Amino acid sequence: MGMTVAEKILARASGRDSVRPGDVIEPRVDLAMSHENGALVINQFLEVYKDTGLEPKVWDPGRIAIIFDHRVPAESAKTATNQKKVRDFVGAQKISKFHDIRGDQGGICHQILPENGYVRPGMVVVGTDSHTTTHGALGAFAFGIGATEMASVWTLGSVLNVEVPGTIKVVINGEFAEHVSAKDLILHIIGKLSAEGANYKVLEFHGEAIHRMPTSGRLVLCNMSVEAGATAGIVPSDAETLRYLHETAGVTGQVDIVQPDADAEYEQVVEIDITNLTFQIACPNGVDNVKPIDAVEGTKVDQIVVGSCTNGRRDDIAAVAHILQGRRVADGVRLLVFPASWKIYQECMAHGYIDDLVKAGAVVMNPGCGPCLGVHEGALGDGEVALSTTNRNFKGRMGNPKSEVFLCSPAVAAASALAGHIARPKGEPHGQPARVETEAGCLEAW
Repeated sequence: MGMTVAEKILARASGRDSVRPGDVIEPRVDLAMSHENGALVINQFLEVYKDTGLEPKVWDPGRIAIIFDHRVPAESAKTATNQKKVRDFVGAQKISKFHDIRGDQGGICHQILPENGYVRPGMVVVGTDSHTTTHGALGAFAFGIGATEMASVWTLGSVLNVEVPGTIKVVINGEFAEHVSAKDLILHIIGKLSAEGANYKVLEFHGEAIHRMPTSGRLVLCNMSVEAGATAGIVPSDAETLRYLHETAGVTGQVDIVQPDADAEYEQVVEIDITNLTFQIACPNGVDNVKPIDAVEGTKVDQIVVGSCTNGRRDDIAAVAHILQGRRVADGVRLLVFPASWKIYQECMAHGYIDDLVKAGAVVMNPGCGPCLGVHEGALGDGEVALSTTNRNFKGRMGNPKSEVFLCSPAVAAASALAGHIARPKGEPHGQPARVETEAGCLEAW
């Protein structure tokens, strides 16, 4: 019997010819990622060597990536001290994949890894962040682990006692209507499966719509797979994967493609036709509390956030800039935009998107995770309502348990910023219709 993509990757990583769901393995790790919580990992890692008389040494400094992104620049002495601790450790261990708070290399970890070519098809990627699932968009098996597990990885180079998960095959066909996007699709899927519907499973994405989808959209799907409880989301690697790695990430040389076997066994098959899919909104206080926009249209909003590891890429920001072009954000509404990396920030500047946003009244922030989880910048006041392109809306997620958070796509965020309430995108901007360059490198009219 054949294997799914996840099973093939885990079989290779554990030195087996094949694996099946339920098998317990110890897969070798190809890339281990942490952000500021690397300070916690360091504590656990040093504890391993305590009283041994041995010099602490990571198993492979070239396979560890550390990115500062949650509190950048540091908002407190405590954060700054932890960041200093990580810098000192990185230097001592000669970890090369380190992205400090710099405009020429920084950004959100789940954007930095793909755009720098750190992730390839067939890799096992672990990260001390639940949204490590993002990297399945490039055909990797990527999942989140805790600080203690990561300390073990830094020591041994493998993950102990991993149970091979079953796989749900998600087949997406049809074509999106205007302005409807991958964010609407994944919200629809989460609403369909529920927050626990894919617990300890892999979501493997297939279908003609996936084949046409650029990597930016695939990253959205895999990023939010964890919100359905999934251990990982995976898009089997294909020609688009190769295009992204070679043209965007600057990868040279051969890249191996990993595809499932024709007779692979899936625990469930979910089929979705997106032709009639409308804009989806995740309502407070759960990502699976998903409703079509009709059910909440007109809801007043105080703050709108565009960005994050989910929707902070160039085509996301281009969509917002296009809708806002020549218009003004409604009075009483704060629109915050934070690109996923400085590279994306610079690309948006070159295309004129930042200028359009600022002229419309948006506040463009440095790349970072702060507003998404409410630890740095963009806090909400008591009783305020936020509409966000981020990935979670749990009570208190954006820093205040007395506020409410709705989730949406970039296009809906932009239209709502103009209206002052949740609204659907419609019509063209004032002036000439804009044309924006997508990550696939082609020009598309919005």
